[in-house]
Amino acid sequence: MDDQNKNLLVATALSFAVILVWFVLFPPPEPTVNPDAAVPTATEGATPTIAATPDAAPGSTGATTQASPTVVEDAPRVPIETDRVVGSISLVGGRIDDLSLKNYRVSLAEDADVVHLLNPVGSERPYYALFGWAPGGGLTLNDVPSVTTNWSVESGDTLNADSPVTLRWDSPNGTVFRRTIEIDEDFMFTVTQSVENTSGDALTMAPYGLIARHGEPADLKNFFILHEGVVAMADGTLAEIDYSDMTDFAVDPAEGARAEVTQVAENGWIGFTDHYWMTTIIPENGTAFRQVAKYSDASNIYQTEAVQPTITIGPGETREVSTQLFAGAKEWETIREYQQSGVDRFIDAIDWGWFFFLTKPIFWLLHHLNVLIGNMGWAIIGLTLIIKAVLFPLAYKSYVSMAKMKELQPEMEKIKERAGDDRQKLQQEMMEMYKKEKVNPASGCLPILLQIPIFFSLYKVIFVTLELRHAPWLGPFQDLSAPDPTSIMNLFGLLPWAAPTPGSLLALVFIGILPLLLGISMWLQQKLNPAPTDATQAMIFAWMPWVFMFMLGGFASGLVVYWIANNTITFTQQYLIMRSQGYKPDVFGNIKSGVKRNPKTGQK
Repeated sequence: MDDQNKNLLVATALSFAVILVWFVLFPPPEPTVNPDAAVPTATEGATPTIAATPDAAPGSTGATTQASPTVVEDAPRVPIETDRVVGSISLVGGRIDDLSLKNYRVSLAEDADVVHLLNPVGSERPYYALFGWAPGGGLTLNDVPSVTTNWSVESGDTLNADSPVTLRWDSPNGTVFRRTIEIDEDFMFTVTQSVENTSGDALTMAPYGLIARHGEPADLKNFFILHEGVVAMADGTLAEIDYSDMTDFAVDPAEGARAEVTQVAENGWIGFTDHYWMTTIIPENGTAFRQVAKYSDASNIYQTEAVQPTITIGPGETREVSTQLFAGAKEWETIREYQQSGVDRFIDAIDWGWFFFLTKPIFWLLHHLNVLIGNMGWAIIGLTLIIKAVLFPLAYKSYVSMAKMKELQPEMEKIKERAGDDRQKLQQEMMEMYKKEKVNPASGCLPILLQIPIFFSLYKVIFVTLELRHAPWLGPFQDLSAPDPTSIMNLFGLLPWAAPTPGSLLALVFIGILPLLLGISMWLQQKLNPAPTDATQAMIFAWMPWVFMFMLGGFASGLVVYWIANNTITFTQQYLIMRSQGYKPDVFGNIKSGVKRNPKTGQK
């Protein structure tokens, strides 16, 4: 076995092994509905338990009162209407609990519904944001607005980017509570809560914002490469908590539920993240607050809270506190703008993974190429060209070394004949020859090994980022985040019906155009070198492209486009560089030789 083929075999086998483990052990499951995520009934209560006893709210030592599910769904509402979102605010509790994203649809079908993000209590899967005041200093829940408070509209009839809405509630003791809600042109709400103390006594209370989710999301993917659940930032430290981990929290007596509490000194935020959407409570910069992730066994409600320090409002005094609520799509540019406007490390709300030092720059480059070119498929090919250009010096050195190894092949055979069975003598003479000719036999596999982290990082980017969702390329490839939609069963996209369902046995067998091109590109790349004389090597090399072809057939089509482009560029680079060094790869001759050779035995 010559060293060049040995290095190539080791590198290819390592790539194959890593990807095989990835694909076999962690296949993406079909979305399922969690049978335990039932909608709470009226008797169970429609609002989350916030603390331990029945007489308090966040920041105190009790729990909110419970509301009937039908009360909130049928409540009077204030419309929300902007260029990007549509929905409404319930006047029961002043909840932001009805929100749809106008620019996103659930599928590529022409009649597909828009993405519905927030849902009121009483709907199939309630998911909403609440704001309020936790009573302190002798106050009771009757003295502050609760989750069942009936607010009135003081100003504004429709919430939009140019027109805020102000809600008002007068407590029994005469204190006036106002809640002014604003929204920008994208997905950021600003909720300003004010207290006008018209009594003769000082009032003590703590402002809070919370997001409640009844049960797990219906489309929860439970795929290890993607985080879904709580996402939080606390003074520069990112926390990601899965729904399954929340159910294992220890019961916190102060919170009255399973909870994990973090004290934030200055900057932070907390909320829930889905695959492409997110809701997040963001207190003002420089504000200390208590960050809570909570789960209630009794009601099957997941909850995140931001509870700010208690304040005292003197007689005749008015105090106000502003909190932001992000509720929308995890668009990279939009989130980055919010970060630049002061939301600390908000871009980390996108799940960049452990290899963020690769995924972030890869996405940055891919995004700007897409903006420049106007097509994500061609942007992926452009990204491949840039990556290959960056790695070209290493590739050049590697291919030059491979060409020299070919030239040294006759001398290597002579050394093997002289050494016979003396392995030590063989290795010693080989090393002396490598040193004399300035050849590194290990350099041939480095370009292949470097492709592994780049491949996985790009896979993460394509799977996780919103910008790849429903991103078209050409012809039948209208969603680069989804597997190839073509198959022999629909004549590779010419017939108007769908290919076999991804993950099914038929989909594994009847693969599409892109996996076929991937297999062919790998096969041609192999033919730059003659087939190994060793029968085992020959068999592995013969089957490797076709195994990869079927194995990667169910991957995102954008990733397969990258791999095809990478193989094509690698083939071209290697062919030209080896020719420039005096070695002329006989591609067609190697193909003919391979056809005559039995792939099972490697013999002619």
